[in-house]
Amino acid sequence: MNVEGTVKDAIQDRVAIVTGSTKGIGLGIAQALLADGAKVVISARNAGEVAAVAADLGKSHRGRVLGRVCDVRRESDVADLFAAADREWGGLDFLVNNAGIGLFKNVEEITLGEWNAVLETNLTGVFLCTRAAIPRMRKRGGGYIVNISSLAGKNAFPLGGAYNTSKFGLNGFSEALMQEVRYDGIRVSYVMPGSVNTWFGGEKPDPAQAWKIQPEDIGEIVLDLLRFPARSLASRVEVRPSRPPRKG
Repeated sequence: MNVEGTVKDAIQDRVAIVTGSTKGIGLGIAQALLADGAKVVISARNAGEVAAVAADLGKSHRGRVLGRVCDVRRESDVADLFAAADREWGGLDFLVNNAGIGLFKNVEEITLGEWNAVLETNLTGVFLCTRAAIPRMRKRGGGYIVNISSLAGKNAFPLGGAYNTSKFGLNGFSEALMQEVRYDGIRVSYVMPGSVNTWFGGEKPDPAQAWKIQPEDIGEIVLDLLRFPARSLASRVEVRPSRPPRKG
């Protein structure tokens, strides 16, 4: 088999779950996977968004898109999400843990409910989805887990008490996980984007912010990771805008 065929086979007809994939980075990743021939489960908390995005993507990728509502903070929702992939396509090859929320306040102003929402979504949700994925991937002889973190996972900033904590924790979780499952043929990477022009934090994409990283850029990075030779692992990828506005 030639190299081009081998690369294509790395993604063609493989089954992926992408959490938080109705917009922004998650949608960009789902679109990239579909364009390379994967079967993708679209998931998010909003039922209307899931139905609309799955229907739209299904028009050009018939039979390779499945939409499921999932709040990653709920163990029962996660179980239903993975069971749906089992029923539809018989298992799982790739998991992209992208679902996340941002909340930026001084620590003294953060309520316990807000703190828990950030930690449970950005960290506990990753744990729940990963725990469900491992036995399924092991059964298929291997797989790939990609966690979408942030440069905020290494660079703390004011108002980022909850968000920084969740992303620092996600990076540590990813590093430990990578060492736990490497001999099961499961590779683990985490991607740390900087400024992304997306809906994150409630802000709409701004055409004037074209210098920022675009969701499709992260989609291409995820594809590159999945195409890596099995003997190699880019365990951490830091991504920054190449030409941000000059300061001063």
